[in-house]
Amino acid sequence: MSRTMDFSSSGQCYRCIDLPAEAGDRLERMPWILRILFENVLRKGGDEAAAAFRAALDGWLEHGTSEAEIEFYPARVLMHDTTCGPALADVAAMRSVLAEEGFDPALLNPVLPVNVSTDHSLPVNFFAAPDAMRRNMDAEMRRNAERYRLAKWASTTLRGLRVHPPGTGIMHTINLERLATVVAGQEIDGQRWAFPDTLIGTDSHTPMINGIGVLAWGVGGLEAESVIFDMPVMLRIPEVVGVRLSGRLPEGVVATDLALRVTERLRQLDLSGKFVEFFGPGVATLSAGARACVANMAPEYGASSGYFPIDGRTLDYLRVTGRSEERIALVEDYARRQRLWFDPDAAPRYSEVVEIDLAAVVSGIAGPRRPQDRLAFADTAPALLAASKRQSLRRFGDGTPPDGAVAIAAITSCTNTTDPELLIAAGLLARKARAAGLTPPHWVKTSLAPGSPSAQRYLARSGLLPDLEAVGFHIVGFGCTTCIGNSGALTRPVIEAMRAHDILPVVVLSGNRNFPGRVHPELDAGFITSPPMVIAYALAGDVNRDIRAEPLGTGRDGRPVYLRDLWPSSAEIAEALGRALDPADIAIAYDTAEASPAWRELDAPDSVVFPWDPKSTYIRRPPFASARLPSRLGRYSAAVLLSVGDDMTTDHISPVGQIPAASDAGQYLIAHGDDPHDLNVYAARRSNWEAMVRGVFTNKSVVNLLDPSLPPGQTIHRPSGERLSLYDAARRYEQEGTSLVIVAGERYGMGSSRDWAAKGAGLLNARAILAVGFERIHRSNLIGMGVLPIRLPAGITPERLALTVADRIEIEAPAETFRPRLPIPVRVVRPDGTIVAFTATAAVETSLEVAQLRAGGIIPYILQRVMAR
Repeated sequence: MSRTMDFSSSGQCYRCIDLPAEAGDRLERMPWILRILFENVLRKGGDEAAAAFRAALDGWLEHGTSEAEIEFYPARVLMHDTTCGPALADVAAMRSVLAEEGFDPALLNPVLPVNVSTDHSLPVNFFAAPDAMRRNMDAEMRRNAERYRLAKWASTTLRGLRVHPPGTGIMHTINLERLATVVAGQEIDGQRWAFPDTLIGTDSHTPMINGIGVLAWGVGGLEAESVIFDMPVMLRIPEVVGVRLSGRLPEGVVATDLALRVTERLRQLDLSGKFVEFFGPGVATLSAGARACVANMAPEYGASSGYFPIDGRTLDYLRVTGRSEERIALVEDYARRQRLWFDPDAAPRYSEVVEIDLAAVVSGIAGPRRPQDRLAFADTAPALLAASKRQSLRRFGDGTPPDGAVAIAAITSCTNTTDPELLIAAGLLARKARAAGLTPPHWVKTSLAPGSPSAQRYLARSGLLPDLEAVGFHIVGFGCTTCIGNSGALTRPVIEAMRAHDILPVVVLSGNRNFPGRVHPELDAGFITSPPMVIAYALAGDVNRDIRAEPLGTGRDGRPVYLRDLWPSSAEIAEALGRALDPADIAIAYDTAEASPAWRELDAPDSVVFPWDPKSTYIRRPPFASARLPSRLGRYSAAVLLSVGDDMTTDHISPVGQIPAASDAGQYLIAHGDDPHDLNVYAARRSNWEAMVRGVFTNKSVVNLLDPSLPPGQTIHRPSGERLSLYDAARRYEQEGTSLVIVAGERYGMGSSRDWAAKGAGLLNARAILAVGFERIHRSNLIGMGVLPIRLPAGITPERLALTVADRIEIEAPAETFRPRLPIPVRVVRPDGTIVAFTATAAVETSLEVAQLRAGGIIPYILQRVMAR
């Protein structure tokens, strides 16, 4: 029995695990992350699990790593509409299966709180106008009403599931400002308990909440489904990389600059499956907002977390966001008592330590294709030229947008709009630009989409909202918008210049990712920078300059205006921030948004089993939601459906952006009665597997190495030699009884947590993905679909294998003897009888993952457990 202790906070008595007594002298050497995980095992896992963790911990503290598995039970789950939508379709289908099998469908209910944001469907159709937000939100509700009815059905039918309606903001900002308690209090068997607030979220940027001391990480929608229905997150005791921060950020350097520097530095390491924790005296100099910005980029630097322990800055943030003094006192009392309070002089044992001097961080920008490619401002044009393989960047001189024209300038994303300092800095720069008479060129599409409705209140109170609007940055809504590809149409001058001159336009955004085609299918180049710098580039109109040294434009007095003339000082930012913030804003803004009349009036079914509409093109019952699916493990010879190179992101795999009418998905929707001029975006169709599977791997950057001349989304059917879509080829192979595999390079599945990247592979009937390396969340999602991820050995790459459609791949992965990290014999059999043999490794980490693969995926595993009760 784990030892407990009682303590009092604000007159309330609490019980908690006595972590110092249980850990003993190990505690001071343990990273804060391991302290939280240990508390979780002590409280939830029982004596045997606690003893096993304690024994494994000694080895971890000696070697910085461990093979021991633990069961982690988060306190809650966070989802957003485009991961929750398909998850809810899965849940609805599982309830249908239970009813059809003669069981009570209400047996399937969440066992912990689930919060769902509605933030991933807001388009930027209208901008630079006072009514842009209203019109965008009207378009969102009109297009997505059917999906939102499913969410509303779930909120009234599934116990403990709460949906935050459109207009309430981005999930990670809601979590920071509204949901997170840092320390949770819960009544258990008549006793009030205190324990760390922890969660998992179905978005890769869930670690943003790490900035205020809440341990959380992103998972796929499929893994979240298992946790919602009473299964633990299984993980090895993680390696924890410590990032020691020293010094202080220089004048003029903002949180975005630090986030980009951390991303650049940590991407040099292999952090897949590892946790990152920040320590050292520099941590104490960073505000909670700055920490959250850095933590948000954890998936960009390849880690599961970017954790900052609890300290006084955490309490400051809780206070300024309107938490009660009793809540704040509980956080401090508990954290100090449990030694979860941050000590800037502490030096825990880490698996590896990286040093970053804050004083050496400089302002910068990242791009034009990856967030880790940080640049000096002077290097944007050379980087764009190198990426485009053009000889020069052209200017036309007649009002035509040049190469490097800023087609989209978007202050967007939770990453850089949640920290009020960044938006206040942007507003101050806009004020000075307005005073100088500067406005963006006519081709720039500008937008401001804060993560929270509270931002509108403090920007208005500061008097900066009119200044932002004067330079085109009207609020277009509260949601992810441009950052996740809902950027809307380009301006007509850009479209015409692309047609007439084949110009190379770019996007400049304050988001977290800039992969080719992510923001807009016609934009291959993107640059990430801070909100004030987004405005600066909008004013300049292009990236073909050293924006620090060359004029942004000409003022109304005829003189050149430079960035240095507009950049606000830290004192100016602090003064404006002091005037702007009011802790009461959070509750007022959210309560107003939660009371949305459009959401209240939305009709939704109230039946225990969801009433499927066979005519729907938004919600289709998924075929993999079954209690009985065959395992894809085994011994088999497979054809290669697709072979791709390095950095195949989930943006490349899972379709994003507007659905083209001429695409296979578009043709399917039109054939089922949809308007070819209003097919919506792929994200809105994620609950329709028939539309989505037709769009996987169709990103224009995808090259099928089986035959590089193939258009994206196509392959060659081996027996006939026909060029077919991947979907049609997979169906043909299925009819012929042929097994299929996909081969890939390094960092396969990096990027967003989109489970559709794995669902797509599963619905293409891939039994396995053989890759040089997998990103963590996508690897988990593949297992959730029953698809085996196989890690290729050193030296074996898609390029070296040089596969053709005539090659066969033989795999030995028998279900009966399968185990984590199993060596897997692989043979590539050429048409001439030549054989390339090697031993790969199953990228499977836990016994729970093995069980899911044997069951055919996570959904049959859940259903079998429910029916066995």
